[in-house]
Amino acid sequence: MAKFPDNHTIRYGIIGSGMMGGEHMLVLEHVDHAEVVAIADPVQTSLDWGQACKPGVETHHDYRELLRRDDLDAVVIATPNYTHIDVLADVLETDFAVLVEKPMCTTVDDCRTVVRRVAGREALTWVGLQYRYMPTVAAMLEQLDAGAIGATHMVSIREHRFPFLKKVGDWNRFNRNTGGTLVEKCCHFFDLMRHAAGADPVRVFASGGQDVNHLDEFYDGERSDILDNAFVIVDFANGVRGALDLSMFAQGGRYEQEITITGSRAKLETTVPGNHIWLGPRDQSGPHRIESPMDKRVPHPDFHQGASFIEHLRFGECLRAGAQPKVTAHDGMWAVGMGAGAHRSINEGRPVLLEEFGLV
Repeated sequence: MAKFPDNHTIRYGIIGSGMMGGEHMLVLEHVDHAEVVAIADPVQTSLDWGQACKPGVETHHDYRELLRRDDLDAVVIATPNYTHIDVLADVLETDFAVLVEKPMCTTVDDCRTVVRRVAGREALTWVGLQYRYMPTVAAMLEQLDAGAIGATHMVSIREHRFPFLKKVGDWNRFNRNTGGTLVEKCCHFFDLMRHAAGADPVRVFASGGQDVNHLDEFYDGERSDILDNAFVIVDFANGVRGALDLSMFAQGGRYEQEITITGSRAKLETTVPGNHIWLGPRDQSGPHRIESPMDKRVPHPDFHQGASFIEHLRFGECLRAGAQPKVTAHDGMWAVGMGAGAHRSINEGRPVLLEEFGLV
């Protein structure tokens, strides 16, 4: 991996300057020795939003024009999910470091293609599964690494939230564009499960459907088909079990997410949003409250609970050190594979082995 001097300003190009592209731009304004110098988007309203986030930034309607610039060090891909594979095909031909938003691709086959391409590449390739950097989640992972709960046996994640937001061209209203809700939205959670389990998944069983949201939405005569609720069970190779409880019509709850990790000696609990975790030993000497405040440097706390900012700090640290990415293309592939397996399980009404996707 190439190194950058500590005082070198890392120059970024943003491909896709809509909602997430704008978040990256606003965050990078507060990262030392980082500068967004160019953005690319085929939609003028998205370019206008990007210019509002960073007045004076240079714009391109075609991202390939941006890739021909000689004043960039890194690019961020924040385009619609279904475009990732084609944009990555071009970006990976360059020497630019790249951070690609989740999901890495919409299919496992495309993810495998990216993993093969990245394997022979010197420049940094990072997948934007930034939930690892939310303050309470990061605190839980620190406790896991310290052995606080003994051997991990169960990982449970509940997300009860609001429906999908509107996106340009309503691309996120159809499974073919997103990869499906359990890929588009839940790849973050499957990544956390796999990370906490310390092993790859082998089997997925799920039940879900589209029962409340978007039932009366039609686009060019075609009704939206995105799933809005599911239960997913995941078995990992080392015997750890994971569970996801998703509802996208439950925005009235106290917390958007509740996460528990249960081990042989203790249980960890937390919420998002939140500023602490609980460690509950089996001997009932607790539970012990462990503070996990947001990093005071975070400029926009509402941007994924500050995780986008911390992600860019870690990305920049790896660039300067010439280190391997903390979140790899391999991680991105498994996160998509778990979601794809869950959708197949729902569609076919059976447990699905991940080896069916060539993931072993």
